[in-house]
Amino acid sequence: MAPPLITHLYTADPSAHVFDGKLYIYPSHDRETDIQFNDNGDQYDMVDYHVFSLDSLESYTSDSSEPPKVTDHGVVLSAEQVPWVSRQLWAPDAARRKGKYYLYFPARDTDSVFRIGVAAGDSPVGPFVPEPEPIPGSFSIDPASFVDDDADESAYLYFGGLWGGQLQCYQSGNTPEDFDESWLGPKEPSGPGAKALTPKVAKLSDDMRTFEGPVRDLVILAPETGEPIEADDHDRRFFEAAWMHKYRGRYYFSYSTGDTHYLAYATGDGPLGPFTYAGRLLEPVLGWTTHHSVVEFGGRWWLFHHDCELSDGVNHLRSVKVKEIFYDGEGRMTTEKPAE
Repeated sequence: MAPPLITHLYTADPSAHVFDGKLYIYPSHDRETDIQFNDNGDQYDMVDYHVFSLDSLESYTSDSSEPPKVTDHGVVLSAEQVPWVSRQLWAPDAARRKGKYYLYFPARDTDSVFRIGVAAGDSPVGPFVPEPEPIPGSFSIDPASFVDDDADESAYLYFGGLWGGQLQCYQSGNTPEDFDESWLGPKEPSGPGAKALTPKVAKLSDDMRTFEGPVRDLVILAPETGEPIEADDHDRRFFEAAWMHKYRGRYYFSYSTGDTHYLAYATGDGPLGPFTYAGRLLEPVLGWTTHHSVVEFGGRWWLFHHDCELSDGVNHLRSVKVKEIFYDGEGRMTTEKPAE
């Protein structure tokens, strides 16, 4: 089993990006707390973000006994810097567009409702200066940015998370005004005919600080029926941890199934979907949550994720890991190298 990449503090939810030939990791920062574990995630009481970088994974394999050298660039944003935040800086992501860097992050506002904020900087390691208010129209958690390789560098933000992430509170619409507090807690639709709640996506405006147009549902279809995945299909339905990447012109949307602890993925022809479920990327790891990113670096493809091995299974003290992933001849993803 590969060792954690970072051992001097607990890190989770790693978003990995390559900028100018160097790989940067934007994780959440777990800390010790006496808050008891619950399905709303109150034990994940994070207050700041570090940025990490590494120069190479050239000699690294999933069987390596020693992790590659990782540089900690220190705290780049903390809750006390953001006027609208009350607590819980959860899983972030970063993007570069037109020479500027952006850090996207979820947090509870002063009404304890999750919104998504953005901070900007001139370097991939910050400092990042936050906007004084959350992104208008944003809600829930787990923002994942994607800048397409088209001429316009079209950019999108994917987000959403059930239970503590409050996605289930937006069943009547995709605006903050549609928040329905009666769905707070570990709830989601269920029963015959009920469809799974969808992750959300919005196109980012040119300034990367607002949405260009409405928040949309990102529909995930079952391959056997061509219909949206059902709510009771817990092995395949979206729960949290959105991620988008592109491979050979195809769009790959990957996500966590949450209470069944799989990383799953779906494929589509465009960044807005629809997407069709294509399989599992990772089986359950030690710890309750599964959250990840997929990135090409050094001519190889990598899956960054986390588990609780370093903390001996303490669910809110997680550690970032990395393993190589592969594509077969039909573009299916796997953590095992296909036979040649």
